[in-house]
Amino acid sequence: MYFEDFDNAGTQERNGDDVFSKPVRAGKRTYFFDVKATKGNDFYLTITESKRKIERDGRYSYDKHKIFLYKEDFEKFTEGLEEVIQYIKDRCPVVEARRDEEAQSDEIRFEDL
Repeated sequence: MYFEDFDNAGTQERNGDDVFSKPVRAGKRTYFFDVKATKGNDFYLTITESKRKIERDGRYSYDKHKIFLYKEDFEKFTEGLEEVIQYIKDRCPVVEARRDEEAQSDEIRFEDL
């Protein structure tokens, strides 16, 4: 698969069935939101979670988990996601992202209100 460089916003246009990609780096994980095209030129979304891990021999490998989301499910998926996000915001402490200089990664910290 051929990948072009990402622009300043971190987005990317691709060739073939890969139409557009938006990576979101979050600590040790990266989430990829990829727009793909079917043979009939209909678009759908794949969401991939990729987490880097170190093998026993010191090499890096990646655990990846992917879901496919089709246009007919966008509205229900969005409604469900917004509902659970609001539930968490209403019932949990404030989440503050900060740069952990020692670990060289973004870390989520929960603090009391």
